[in-house]
Amino acid sequence: MSEPITMDGTGWQDSWDRQQQTYMPDREHRFTTMLDVVEAVTATDHPAILDLAGGTGSISLRALQRLPRATTTLVDVDPVLLAIARASLDERTDIVTADLRHEAWTAALPRRDYDAVLTATALHWINGDRLRELYREVHGVIRPGGVFINADHMSDPGLPNFSQRVEDWERERREAEYASDPALSWEGWWQRLAGDPALAPLIEQRRHVFNSWHADDFTPTHDWHLEALRAAGFGEVGLIWRGLSDAAVVAVR
Repeated sequence: MSEPITMDGTGWQDSWDRQQQTYMPDREHRFTTMLDVVEAVTATDHPAILDLAGGTGSISLRALQRLPRATTTLVDVDPVLLAIARASLDERTDIVTADLRHEAWTAALPRRDYDAVLTATALHWINGDRLRELYREVHGVIRPGGVFINADHMSDPGLPNFSQRVEDWERERREAEYASDPALSWEGWWQRLAGDPALAPLIEQRRHVFNSWHADDFTPTHDWHLEALRAAGFGEVGLIWRGLSDAAVVAVR
């Protein structure tokens, strides 16, 4: 009888972090800010957090390290990233396979009264019309007084020329790092993953999930997000963090 194939969840989690950190050097700073907000406004040491489009569980892992009594629900549709999340997280996290491209995703949630909904560098794959609907759906799963934070690619509307220069500089810096280690790039990371016997079979499932879907790279300025959040019914909205070409918006129900 052959030995069961096991996966190095910690190793892949670290590899994912390195790849993402190369793309976003200020990644940890945005996570810290997001969790500062959760700790400041939820008034509990055991908040219920929805990790939206959570991938490998980057937000959940950091939230549970900082707030050990918290619970998280991680929602994603990518079978590869979810496999890494399952190998990395413990019983404090419910892992839910659901597709944010369709409104039925909320039916898969174990609760509808989250203290906080957090997402980072994920929702730009959804087009503007659908993202407006998603914001309304998120509003419906947060308790009164709870918060939603979206950290993503959002330029400053007052700095169009500056923002373009920053994006060009960031791209050149990344390309130099990719040249030194191809596994730090998005494409290189997936090529490396294809060599893992525990994860490689899930790549075909991933192709099926995203078959014929053209992902939008929808990156409006932060004021678009603020307007869409107001329209979704949130009482207070604003900007809580800014990097160079990225920002985080917060909305309070």
